[in-house]
Amino acid sequence: MEGIKDTSTLTFRKILGNGLTYVIPKFQRDYSWESEHWDDLWQDLEDLYTDRENAHYMGYLVLQTTDQKEHKIIDGQQRITTMSLLIIAILKHLKALEENSIDSDKNKIRREQLQNSYIGYLDPVTLVPKNKLKLNRNNDNFYRAYIVPMGHIPQRNTNASEKLMRACFEWYYEKVATKYKTGEELVSFIDKVVDKLFFTVITVGDELNAYKVFETLNARGVQLSSSDLLKNYLFSSVDSDPNGAHIEEFNQLELYWDQIIGKLGSEKLPEFLRYYWNSSNKTVRKNDLFKTIKKSINSKEQVFQLLRDLVQKADIYKALLNPNDELWGGNNEIINSLEELRIFGAKQPVSLLIAAYSNLPQEQFIKILKICSIIYMRYNVIGGLNPNDQENVFNRISNIISTEKTFNKSDFSEIYPSDEEFEASFLNKELGNNSRNRKVIKYILTKIENHISGLDYDVTSEKNSIEHILPENPTVEWDVDDEVVERCRYRLGNLTLLEKVKNNNLQNAVYQVKKDVFLTSGFESTKKIAEEYEKWSEDEVVKRQKSMAKLAKSIWRINLQ
Repeated sequence: MEGIKDTSTLTFRKILGNGLTYVIPKFQRDYSWESEHWDDLWQDLEDLYTDRENAHYMGYLVLQTTDQKEHKIIDGQQRITTMSLLIIAILKHLKALEENSIDSDKNKIRREQLQNSYIGYLDPVTLVPKNKLKLNRNNDNFYRAYIVPMGHIPQRNTNASEKLMRACFEWYYEKVATKYKTGEELVSFIDKVVDKLFFTVITVGDELNAYKVFETLNARGVQLSSSDLLKNYLFSSVDSDPNGAHIEEFNQLELYWDQIIGKLGSEKLPEFLRYYWNSSNKTVRKNDLFKTIKKSINSKEQVFQLLRDLVQKADIYKALLNPNDELWGGNNEIINSLEELRIFGAKQPVSLLIAAYSNLPQEQFIKILKICSIIYMRYNVIGGLNPNDQENVFNRISNIISTEKTFNKSDFSEIYPSDEEFEASFLNKELGNNSRNRKVIKYILTKIENHISGLDYDVTSEKNSIEHILPENPTVEWDVDDEVVERCRYRLGNLTLLEKVKNNNLQNAVYQVKKDVFLTSGFESTKKIAEEYEKWSEDEVVKRQKSMAKLAKSIWRINLQ
């Protein structure tokens, strides 16, 4: 993977039990693990110690270093911090044994060796801890002053993450007390499990490469905290500002950040940020986003401006993903268009819609919504054309709207397939049987039914179902070749709307039985099948799909002149 200096699989002993030090970046997320996480880890460690399990994989640990001595923990700080709290709880038990004159000399040696290996040591003159692990700006003072020395830990005047750290330490202290009574047992427990806890350690040279690692791993389904890395960069930019920074400014930044994460969640932030950025800037791909932000946002003023705007735009982004959001005030035109885009799974127009809502009157925003829905139907759902080319056009129009506060419908022309192209694509379209396709199929069939009947059926209604006229798995009574079934069963011409109560009894019935049921349907498009087709074969599927294609180019049409 590009930008990685080293990748290795290491045990906890090899990570912490060496001469290296680890630093959680100043503005990285505070400690946040709770009892369910502590308990999960404890159960895993117990299984390792009793040999019910031979090894436990702790996931990715992403480190950044320039000198191979001090490593910043870019991802994995919650796990490393929790293990440190557990070890300190064990150290406190060893210290209690010493103080109660229980095998004092040996337990003192055990405690010092364990502490020096995994936690650090106390300077004998100043009594200041020289810790292997340094936490972030909100946690390190508490960790260094109260947790590591194993003295009195205050309960009052502590922040939320400090309370969690104290609770974690005390939780493990109680757990250890119920299981391990002697110094030998305490040290044996840690000595055994540290060799069975494995991390995939990825070491990078700078933040940009760390972000690339996050994006690559996230694309593979491994969710890492790339939003934490972004936060750390932005806050560090303020911290290093030539004019200095005040605690009030950091508190305000934290407030903005918490508002954004509260609205979206940290997992959705990178995606939202890219849509936000592209709504008023040149298109940037996901893998280049962090580099672009680093290049563009590097002063206190720029960071504050960015976060203020993100707070506002987060509400818009969240609402664009939810047609029933209160932001739309019950406007049915907006709700229906957004519902269509949600059915399609449309992401390419998001930047454009952010720009349009932020810079145009509502009637213009609604026009763009309708244009996007129809284009997406023609270009993506039926046409299956290149979405990257389409997104570039949407983003270019976004930039125009952001700067000029207007747009021309003709700007969409290059991504609007002609009637001929759309009809040709529709003629042969088939959609396989999966949850997303079923929503799209029901939408298409319902819109055609509404066009034919003049009614307004809900495209998401649970009362209506999709009927495969030639069944997906027809019985021998159908007397049809497997090759024909394979070609026809998922074509749009073989699909129709049917009331769910009627469809439940049909299943794989032959066409003559289905035909009688179709005649009783309230859907005009379904009745027409029974009225127009005496039998049902591949020829009928093709013929019906051809008539649907002619209707489709009228239903999904806009004038871009």
